[in-house]
Amino acid sequence: MNHDTQNSPPAASPPSFIDKIIRFCLEQKLVVALVVAFIVVWGVIVAPFDWETKWLNRMPISVDAIPDIGEKQQIVFTEWEGRSPKDVDDQVSYPLTVSLFGIPGVKTIRSNSQLGFSFIYIIFDENVPFEATQNRVIARLNGLPAGTLPEGVKPAIGPYATALGQIFSYTLEGRDPDGKPAGGWSPDELRTLQDWTVRYHIQSADGIAETASIGGFVQEYQIDVDPDAMRAHNVSLNDIFESVRNSNLDVGARQIELNGIEYLIRARGFIKTISDIEDTVVKANENVPIYVKNVAKVSFGPAYRDGALDKEGTEAVGGVVVVRHGYNPLAAIKNAKAKIADISSTLPVKVLADYNLTNKKTLEEFAVKEGFEAYSGIKLNNDKWIEWLNSRPRSDWPAGITVSRVTIVPFYDRTNLIYETLGTLNSALYQQVLITTIVMMIMASHLRSSILVSAVMPLSVLISFIMMKIFAINANIVSLSGIAIA
Repeated sequence: MNHDTQNSPPAASPPSFIDKIIRFCLEQKLVVALVVAFIVVWGVIVAPFDWETKWLNRMPISVDAIPDIGEKQQIVFTEWEGRSPKDVDDQVSYPLTVSLFGIPGVKTIRSNSQLGFSFIYIIFDENVPFEATQNRVIARLNGLPAGTLPEGVKPAIGPYATALGQIFSYTLEGRDPDGKPAGGWSPDELRTLQDWTVRYHIQSADGIAETASIGGFVQEYQIDVDPDAMRAHNVSLNDIFESVRNSNLDVGARQIELNGIEYLIRARGFIKTISDIEDTVVKANENVPIYVKNVAKVSFGPAYRDGALDKEGTEAVGGVVVVRHGYNPLAAIKNAKAKIADISSTLPVKVLADYNLTNKKTLEEFAVKEGFEAYSGIKLNNDKWIEWLNSRPRSDWPAGITVSRVTIVPFYDRTNLIYETLGTLNSALYQQVLITTIVMMIMASHLRSSILVSAVMPLSVLISFIMMKIFAINANIVSLSGIAIA
């Protein structure tokens, strides 16, 4: 029996995976709507844009202006004051470099020896986590055998940050109530304020690894010895050194009990003034004490420095804020600015007199009339003037008198560059959605289809942000530009 198979229909091929997905989406519209809503909400939570949402606890991906393509490195800094680069290299850099060999994941080690200090750069493989690199170096430094380094020399590891971690820089400047530069502060005053007040407040902000001080002078006590006087009193340089060092400490003396009450005894010896050093006994010759002031001159002075901070041709004092590795730089800058705003009102104020507009006699007469002393010695009585000026409007201030408040003035802020990077993606998305909608309307002549196709693009961008959050990929000008182009 013959069968005519020429006109029989071909056998239907099984549906592909894409066909099954399309059919599922067409039949399960509620599920698709819930998935889309979930993606939108999650994408909004992790989007790098500076969105303020009261109904969502946002956890944006880290966003920076430029990608961190530097090597994974740790820096070991060692100070050995007064030693030549050759001595530092032989007794510090070389022993440390040899001791650091064998750390797992190390690719290369470089060293740099200079006058009084040493830098060792430890480069790790890219597959080693950053936290592990620092932990391995710390563990090796803590396990150094005794005698590896000279006595008193202790290496220190760099901050938990990368070379591109410098996100914010500022200067300390004296400003009048109108915000104009007023001066009145010396470089050593500003540096002391930076080192002991401003730096610690900003460094306490969340996400900040370090706040480094730059510029100005570190104030120190300086003892200039007189060789002739030392020879006459039979005093050596080591005698002066040991006597001053031993005098600058507090000593405990157990306790005593009187009338059933226990009293703790201590001798207070920390140096507070120049006279404390001058009156330190170096030695006694025939029961006659020899003081430091008999063989040396004590004064305040600047510590030795290798460089300075210049701002528009004028020496300045400031700091550099470094973000912690892995933290959102944009959020870290906001946290640092919040700390600056908190301490700005507490920074010191100084009264200044412009003697081109007034004179000492006029100010003294004005102060006597108001019931306080205008001068304390040869300087203005700052506390009394501040108290009076704060209680009066500026219109009542005498001519030539103003105040200079220390103000934190930013001179490098990566925020604007980050916002410009995000703005590039924002603009590109808006333009792409608009152009795609117009093209689809012209080509397909169907509004609903045009809107449907255009809505997929922002959804795909949100999916990209979710994947970046999952795989810990930072948003920067390269990754965001790639999303815009795609």
